[in-house]
Amino acid sequence: MKPIVYPAIDLLGGRVVRLHRGERRTAKVYGDDAPAQAAAFVAQGARALHLVDLDAAFGEARQTAVLGDIVTAAAPVPVQIGGGIRTLAEVERTLTSGAARAILGTAAVERPELAGEAVREFGAERIACGIDVKDGRTATRGWTDASGSAASDLASRLTRVGVQWFVVTAIARDGTLEGFDLQLLRELSLAAPDASLIASGGAGSLAHFESLAAAGLPRLAGAIAGTALYEKRFSLREAQAALDLAEER
Repeated sequence: MKPIVYPAIDLLGGRVVRLHRGERRTAKVYGDDAPAQAAAFVAQGARALHLVDLDAAFGEARQTAVLGDIVTAAAPVPVQIGGGIRTLAEVERTLTSGAARAILGTAAVERPELAGEAVREFGAERIACGIDVKDGRTATRGWTDASGSAASDLASRLTRVGVQWFVVTAIARDGTLEGFDLQLLRELSLAAPDASLIASGGAGSLAHFESLAAAGLPRLAGAIAGTALYEKRFSLREAQAALDLAEER
């Protein structure tokens, strides 16, 4: 498996933002033209994009029009979309809008069987589940409620219903530039040995990608980078080169 870097585009009120540890009040705006940002990442060599509708995650109206515009701007690069996808109908709308993969977060925690239904309906490659961890528990509702099960327990349960892709976020590290939570990733790799993992939360330097590549995760599928790319701490191509070390080990 060749892990890839997923540049993150988080949308709040139509603008490209980054949050610190998932807290809405910390939103920092990096642009008002999300489709243009998607096109820029593609021009920089992105092999896939990670898109989150924060409005929908917080329980507000989905930004349907701009999501579609971003997918169009990124073509032919695939886009995975998450944020507030909590029913099969919303999964279908997300995929028919052009998304390569729909990410279930709250729904996966509260109704793991729904994730299984989505896999059976749309195929395992087109469904991922977000395992967002805060204080040792999985978080829901835009990360405002961290009363879910332990991450490893959720991962095990989801693999039993057919889920093969996980986006794993250490919330305490998200937007902090402190590095990936390698211990959490190793725990989930053991709990779900056949699942593909995309690491999220904390990318701040090329050394963090190198450490991730060296962590011995047999099914590492990628890593998400957000704030560090916007702050130009490294280029997308440099991050991909650092992560490519995983293939050489």
